[in-house]
Amino acid sequence: MKDLVTVGEILIDLTYSGRDKGIPVYTANPGGAPANVAVAAARLGADAAFIGKVGQDYYGDFLRKTLEDNRVDVSGMLTDEAARTTLAVVSVAESGERSFSFYRRNCADTLLCSDEISLELLADTHFLHFGSVSLTDEPSRSATLFAVEKAKELGATVTYDPNYRANLWDSEEIAVEQMKSVLDMVDILKISDEELPLLTGTDDPEAGTRLLYDTYGIPLILLTLGPDGAYYRRKDETGKADGFRVKVADTNGAGDTFFGAFLSRMAALGVCRPEALSAQQLYDSVRTANLAASLTTSRHGAIPAMPDLKELEERLSTEGK
Repeated sequence: MKDLVTVGEILIDLTYSGRDKGIPVYTANPGGAPANVAVAAARLGADAAFIGKVGQDYYGDFLRKTLEDNRVDVSGMLTDEAARTTLAVVSVAESGERSFSFYRRNCADTLLCSDEISLELLADTHFLHFGSVSLTDEPSRSATLFAVEKAKELGATVTYDPNYRANLWDSEEIAVEQMKSVLDMVDILKISDEELPLLTGTDDPEAGTRLLYDTYGIPLILLTLGPDGAYYRRKDETGKADGFRVKVADTNGAGDTFFGAFLSRMAALGVCRPEALSAQQLYDSVRTANLAASLTTSRHGAIPAMPDLKELEERLSTEGK
């Protein structure tokens, strides 16, 4: 039984890394939020698999090998012989905040079809994770919805990250409509402080998460607050776990690391449903996820920067003293 299966985009992040004789230099990092979540969880001990599509090119081969090297099951990962692997150019400000430009039209990740989804993986996992980026285009949107509905039918806990990328949508209104359209199927929602106002009209953690719970009945909502940690709501139970201070190099992949770490902690505890976590287990899992995310932001890249279980446990031990 897999702990976690993720479905959606996998791509190359071309991340600005300086200049050479005045010429901008970009480093090709593996990325794509669902793939990032799978790797983050696998590095921390979870048995994870990824469902998605790459092109038959150098970057596609590189991404497949990256997942394999990180012990992510790629049996549900396909190669499109006619399409290219998706690219995202990532610019990083001095603060570590990033912005994206995508080269994605008719690229492989958008061409995943419903009949290409591995039913074997969906029937053999505790968690099924997806994000909103694979909802921007057809046929990947229908394929993603098929995976979510089938996994839920088969008993998996469904987890979701809206992961808003403005330049992938025709308008903010369409983006919000589509991001909201799946919320009634979600068991665990991870949302950022930037996305909360988009989906709720407020930036207040208590009011925003209350609105999401009252409207959609989401059992567990995790709201990441950047360096300030994370706020969480489980029905009427709320709490906050503070962040860990680090020198930020690059925030790319921080939210994915957070969610992968949180789900890996649930898996390690042998808990599949958010309501089965004790109050202390919930707080500790959020705190652990905060630390994993902070370690990722202290280094460059998304997947290359993610901590492994040994590093995380050593830092947790140190922070606890």
